[in-house]
Amino acid sequence: MTKLPVISGAECVKALEKVGFVVQRQRGSHITMVRLNPPAQTTIPNHKELDRSTLRAIIRQTNLSVDDFVALL
Repeated sequence: MTKLPVISGAECVKALEKVGFVVQRQRGSHITMVRLNPPAQTTIPNHKELDRSTLRAIIRQTNLSVDDFVALL
């Protein structure tokens, strides 16, 4: 398993857009993204650095593996 990199919220949004997620709304610094097929939803804090546990939770909610996510970066 690949070690999680330290990335920003904006980098996470760009990576998820590559697999079909779109920005549904933003409230404050939190961006909600959805994917229709297969259905998934996640909220990403738009911070300079995402905590590793937060990033791992986002990856889990999107049904991706850590290796797949790192390949999108």
